[in-house]
Amino acid sequence: MFGLGTQEILIIALIVLLFFGGKKIPELMKGLGKGVKSFKEGMNSIEEIDKDDQQKKEETKEKE
Repeated sequence: MFGLGTQEILIIALIVLLFFGGKKIPELMKGLGKGVKSFKEGMNSIEEIDKDDQQKKEETKEKE
C-alpha cells in the first residue's frame, strides 16, 4: 500500500530539521518522552485501581 523507503525518511527528516532547527529537536523529543512516561504511569495506576476493586468484590463475596 504505502511504504516509506530510506529516501523518503531522509527527506522527511531534513524537512523537520529545517522547520525546527537543530536545537529545538532534542527539546521536542524530551517532551515526547515525558508524555510517554506519563501515559505509562497512568496506565499502571488504572491497573492498580482495577486490582483493588476486584479484591474488594472478592472480600464482599466471602462475607456473604
